Amino acid sequence: MRHAGQATLDQLEDVLTALRRLDGLKENSRGVFYRGGRAFLHFHEDPDGLFADVRFAADFERSRVSTAAERSAFLRKVRAGLDKPQARG
Repeated sequence: MRHAGQATLDQLEDVLTALRRLDGLKENSRGVFYRGGRAFLHFHEDPDGLFADVRFAADFERSRVSTAAERSAFLRKVRAGLDKPQARG
């Protein structure tokens, strides 16, 4: 699974815009977000769809973000995760 290219990130612009509005996240490069100086979120493209890797705990957790419903669920999950203390490890 490869990191999302610019064309894929164009498809995810609505998600990127929503993420940019969240306190505590910094977009170091397009589609790559950091939280407190640590990698927090990035995107992948695959023949099976579009995916986001998010660090809610010590390791990244993969979420599918191919459909509007998946994107909405993903953003709800990220917002809830930002309300919790940051994992270390």
